[in-house]
Amino acid sequence: MTSMTVHEAAQALREQVVADRRHFHRNPELGFHEYDTAAYVAERLRALGIEPQTGVAETGVVGLIRGATPGRCVLLRADMDALPLTEETGAEYRSERPGAMHACGHDGHTAILLNVAEVLMQRRDEIKGTVKLVFQPAEEGPGGAKPMIEAGVMTNPEVDACFGLHLLNDHPVGTLVVQGGPLQASADEFELTVEGVGGHGAAPHQAVDAIAIGAAIVNELQRIVSREVDPLDAAVITVGSFHAGTKHNIIASRAELHGTIRALKPQTRAFLQRRIVEIATQVAAASRATCDARINTLYPVTVNDNAMAAFARSVAEKLVAPEQVITAPPVMGAEDMSFFLNAAPGCYIFLGSANHERHLDHPHHSPLFDFDEACLPLGIELLSQLALNYLGQ
Repeated sequence: MTSMTVHEAAQALREQVVADRRHFHRNPELGFHEYDTAAYVAERLRALGIEPQTGVAETGVVGLIRGATPGRCVLLRADMDALPLTEETGAEYRSERPGAMHACGHDGHTAILLNVAEVLMQRRDEIKGTVKLVFQPAEEGPGGAKPMIEAGVMTNPEVDACFGLHLLNDHPVGTLVVQGGPLQASADEFELTVEGVGGHGAAPHQAVDAIAIGAAIVNELQRIVSREVDPLDAAVITVGSFHAGTKHNIIASRAELHGTIRALKPQTRAFLQRRIVEIATQVAAASRATCDARINTLYPVTVNDNAMAAFARSVAEKLVAPEQVITAPPVMGAEDMSFFLNAAPGCYIFLGSANHERHLDHPHHSPLFDFDEACLPLGIELLSQLALNYLGQ
């Protein structure tokens, strides 16, 4: 039992959470290779008296805080993986691993949840039920949430609710985006392989030009969103890579196109997938070629439960000024927190992390990305209070 308030406990951990974040930032690891990160997390949990379950979905870590009395179970989630980028911030705590960088804030998420564990262990006697701490690998791809769920993370004990947060440089420090409904888009990939007939660049009539056909497919795919999707319904189709050809005077026999699909409604997602396959194969057939069209289904839409969002908002408004708890348009970026939210009602919250005066406002996934660490204690307080209030209902 502690005499400190949750706010005081979170503020007391300011130096520790910054040190944790900087340790993770210096030592980034890519998805399903977070071995050192997982070992650090597990060691810290053991030091707090929490026996971790390691190796969940390769490198995931799960810890249980069992309260003094039985009750419901709430899951708190943080993602641990970095991105394949070379850092350009020049920060004192910059990445020491070339080609890997925490450019999305996951180092902050992991540090926050580790320190939430400490706050909650200090108050273990007042917890009714169980807090399940989930440190997830591979959010950036290919996705660690789904294999963690398949490994049984939502059971033993059964999870009744889930919460998580994401630092966001779209909003200043101290801002909390809390809302129900769709928050982030679904994400899928497509791979198109056009097979034509190669030939001499001076005799196109003797060949079937895979580059020309691939270009026609790109143009037609853009028409799906502009002419087949309701203008009020958000959707994105982006062809991100187009590889074909070897020499200026050789007509390519093969072209490979890769892209991403984003939507905010499941029915729109299904429509986009179907139309991409139809258009790609039919455009190719009309030009005497073939197209092998493959859709790789990745993350569903991230949807916050309305009742849980209202609960989270009521908690958030007690931590910061009411005008700092806002709503915002959904973003077309994707998150595999969506799998947890599909398995149990919950709310995913954006925590503002930008400081424009200190130039800590570069976009996520930029080699210049960094955030204002002043947001970290608020993250600790928010997740701790959500767990305590939910279990205390």
